[in-house]
Amino acid sequence: MRGDPQLRESFQRFIDERGKVPNLFRVAAHRPAITRTLAEHMRAVMEEGDVSRLLKELLSVRVSQINNCEY
Repeated sequence: MRGDPQLRESFQRFIDERGKVPNLFRVAAHRPAITRTLAEHMRAVMEEGDVSRLLKELLSVRVSQINNCEY
């Protein structure tokens, strides 16, 4: 992770946008290729489309609650 400039750039973007790097991405960072595609996939889902980002975040939380997800 430390040696991969693309991950540092991606992590810095998370810090700039959210104030921190989500734990999912910290764990995935052990496989840099997966982390890069995971971050881009998340952005494609959360940032594009007709549904607002806020509603997508709320839906994400609600689905987690419905599925008794502790995290």
